Amino acid sequence: MSEEKNTVPSAEEIVESTTIADIYRAAKQLEGITVKTGLIRSDFFSEACGNEVYIKPENLQHTGAFKLRGAYNRISQLTKEEQAKGVITASAGNHAQGVAFAAQKLGVKAVICMPATTPILKVEATRAYGAEVVLHGDSFDDAYAHSLTLQKKHGYVYIHPFNDREVLLGQGTTALEIIDALKDVDAILVPIGGGGFASGVALATKLVNPGVKVIGVEPENAACMKAALDAGKIVSLKSSDTVADGCAVKTAGDLTFAFCRKYLDDIITVSEMEIMGALLSLIEKHKLIAEGAGVLSLAALPKLPFRKKKIAAIVSGGNIDISTISALINKALIARGRVFCFSVQLPDKPGQLLKVSQVLADENANVIKLDHNQAKVTDSFKKVILEVTVETHNQAHIDRILKALEKNGFHDIEQIY
Repeated sequence: MSEEKNTVPSAEEIVESTTIADIYRAAKQLEGITVKTGLIRSDFFSEACGNEVYIKPENLQHTGAFKLRGAYNRISQLTKEEQAKGVITASAGNHAQGVAFAAQKLGVKAVICMPATTPILKVEATRAYGAEVVLHGDSFDDAYAHSLTLQKKHGYVYIHPFNDREVLLGQGTTALEIIDALKDVDAILVPIGGGGFASGVALATKLVNPGVKVIGVEPENAACMKAALDAGKIVSLKSSDTVADGCAVKTAGDLTFAFCRKYLDDIITVSEMEIMGALLSLIEKHKLIAEGAGVLSLAALPKLPFRKKKIAAIVSGGNIDISTISALINKALIARGRVFCFSVQLPDKPGQLLKVSQVLADENANVIKLDHNQAKVTDSFKKVILEVTVETHNQAHIDRILKALEKNGFHDIEQIY
């Protein structure tokens, strides 16, 4: 008599066996745990894209991101024996805090492996939820490899950030809240990193209302899911360098690939400048702080191939440190022509700085930085270089300033940024 072999279901089998009941079960698990973040109608983003746009602000979620949904649902499904073993994961971002928060709520030990280079604020935020933080290596890959070693040594249960059925089911509860709040929604935009969020949102949406389009959004520099869907198989990108660091994933999961292939309608990719521009607009127009990955959906709005539809754009997270957000805002201001830096060669004689300042004042350009150093000489010892940074309105304003400078005899001008 032959023994029956226990076979692990394939990704496709898991997709086919997952039903709407599973999504509602996850929603039940999260009752009283997560914030129902509601919808914010955006006049600004609506006008910019010709659709009626509603923001789903998951940056206002506990721990500052949607990741809590999946982490809690996954850990809450553990048996008592598994809970006693504790859980482990590797993350330098939102997943770390989601797992730590969920484990604390459920009374389960959590170990989070983070790169030694992780900003101290993120480390302390994770520890504040009661997790044991292990700093190891200089990169996520180093921390991930170490987490697997610790898992084998201590028998912890691994909580994957995206390639896990219970995790993506938890993330999918976001879609239930959107549809409940906006029953006639036409499309939902969701960021993609490894694909867990998009998988859950697409699954829940299509099982509740197949007529609603679900569109994933990826950074052009880290579009691993689009590459996989285009190729019809999992592929690994050579790099994933993007300001949307929460979505800087080189390889999609096999499970998330299978879910996205069945339920996702389309993927839009956005540039680094489009991401930074969306971040700046969200801050200026809605006074909301988000991280780079958090605003992918907003960055994609102008690229939608339709108009006059009701759109829910998910802002997935807001965990970003002050220095990073300052750098991103400055880059976005430069890209929009709101900050202009130039150098000009001046005759080394009195009154030239005043002359340049008068031109800028006449053109309503506010000087925010000026470097007039006689040590910065040119090929001619009779000239010096003046570097000026000014606040401007747009590119047309910059063009007027350049013309005014040339009209007043300043011809050796170089635009720095």
